[in-house]
Amino acid sequence: MILTGEEGEGGRVDIEDLERLRSELGLDRPIYVQYGEWVFNLLKGDLGTSIWYRIPVMDELKDRFIVSMELAVMAILMAFVAAVPLGVISAVKQDTKGDYASRIFVLIGIAMPTFWVGILTVYALAYIFNWLPPLGYAKVWEDPLTNLQQLIFPALVLAFHDLAFTARVTRSSMLEVMREDYMRTARSKGLSEWVVTGRHALRNALLPVITVSGYQFGRLLGGVIIIEVIFVVPGVGSFLIDAIVHRDYVVLQAVVLLTAAVVLVLNLVIDLFYAVLDPRIRYG
Repeated sequence: MILTGEEGEGGRVDIEDLERLRSELGLDRPIYVQYGEWVFNLLKGDLGTSIWYRIPVMDELKDRFIVSMELAVMAILMAFVAAVPLGVISAVKQDTKGDYASRIFVLIGIAMPTFWVGILTVYALAYIFNWLPPLGYAKVWEDPLTNLQQLIFPALVLAFHDLAFTARVTRSSMLEVMREDYMRTARSKGLSEWVVTGRHALRNALLPVITVSGYQFGRLLGGVIIIEVIFVVPGVGSFLIDAIVHRDYVVLQAVVLLTAAVVLVLNLVIDLFYAVLDPRIRYG
């Protein structure tokens, strides 16, 4: 009824209109023919036409994907830059007041849902500071200041949870590496504690941290959906919500396919990056 634009008595749709719509959407053909055409168009970069908006999905998705990707990259960079030093200090100063404070902060960050932190952030900005970020999206190369104002707070909200989880993994990995024999050998050579920690311990402890960060980045592409709606960011998330409301299955499958492709490529990049961090790893 929604797609035909007409609603008959009792919620019924005219059969002729229904058949015409099936013909327009190609649903009157065999399944294997529909699938084959979809795969062929996909190889050409054609993700189909939106059922609701009546525009090519790729035209709308490529602009929104840039917004979501920028938000996810900002969040993962802020989380990584803050989490690694926090985890290292917590491991080096084990069982001190700073370590206990860091662990409490990490537990709070893991326990608090991202959407709830986002709602609290919007509430604080609006009712306490009487300020809200500009609506819409300004491209970073056209208006970097407005772009930063629009994305900094949703990025911080997304980074808060990832920061806590990454810091916890960093601490655990550092504690494991610092008990290895080669760490005692490095200290016996007279190297300073900063060199031992930075050059030997941290470099070997980064492998699981990189793995977790890659997983977190892939999860961010799904996590930005709610945050984009809360902060009115015109990214893939808001586009996906509209598609769900309007039952636009073409957009839904395009977003899911794009997200899966990004995660697969990201996992490949992380695996290749292992060899850079650890010379013992070689791919034949």
